[in-house]
Amino acid sequence: MPRPVWSGAITFGLVTIAVKVLPATESHTIAFHQYHRTDMARVRVKKVCAVDGQALTADEIGRGFETPDGDTIEITDEELDAIPLPTAKAIEIAGFVPAASIDPLRIGEGYYLQSGGEVAAKPYVLLRRALERNAKVAVAKFAWHGRERLGLLRVKDDVLVLHAMKWPDEIRSPKELAPTDVEIDDREIDAAVSLVDAMPATDPASFTDAYQEALEEVIRAKSGDAGAPAPSAAEPEPGGEVLDLMSALERSLERTGAAGRGDGRAATVHELPRRPTRGGGKRRKAAGS
Repeated sequence: MPRPVWSGAITFGLVTIAVKVLPATESHTIAFHQYHRTDMARVRVKKVCAVDGQALTADEIGRGFETPDGDTIEITDEELDAIPLPTAKAIEIAGFVPAASIDPLRIGEGYYLQSGGEVAAKPYVLLRRALERNAKVAVAKFAWHGRERLGLLRVKDDVLVLHAMKWPDEIRSPKELAPTDVEIDDREIDAAVSLVDAMPATDPASFTDAYQEALEEVIRAKSGDAGAPAPSAAEPEPGGEVLDLMSALERSLERTGAAGRGDGRAATVHELPRRPTRGGGKRRKAAGS
């Protein structure tokens, strides 16, 4: 388990629970460096003054805010430290809401909260059980990296988890992105629902990063002077056949049903309504028209 990145307390009404915050996730992404192809030396990025071109040290670099007029206002560390942060050492629970009411877009990185000793153990378990019994999550405020943030507290495997959350005004509106003036009839909706029901349930924990594994294989092969492995056969490009939406749904259902029978798992394929006779029913546009 990694080292704690923050320590403080959860405040729950008049209850205080000392906790340590530990990262709940880790990245396995392979990091590349930039290098000079001639001699394979690392390429370094230097911080350079835009006026005199001089490379600067950390002590020579300040913090500033650029106004719309182009002026720069310096903000010192002392001025930032003087701004009151009531949540500097506390995760203050403001209330409790149903988990389903939280937009997943607002949920960010997660951290495990470890009980801060024997005294904190009982209130820690008390808060955990209260959340479990009510099937709710806690909304809290806390300070992180010099600014106040919104957070969500939930339970995972008997441990309290803190998620950083976006503020409401940090979520962009998607209203202008939705397609308009699209005609979908009931048969197409029924077919889409049937396809959703027919496809097998998947557990996210069962997935692996195939690209990452292939990249690791390339690195292992080249580090052993074996050269890069032969590329695997690429997936065939989608054909140029143009199908209408209903035909695509029906063929997808047929394929899903065959796959379910082939691996021993039952695939529930609902019978679709019969096609309307010629001259009857509402006409529909072909996909892409």
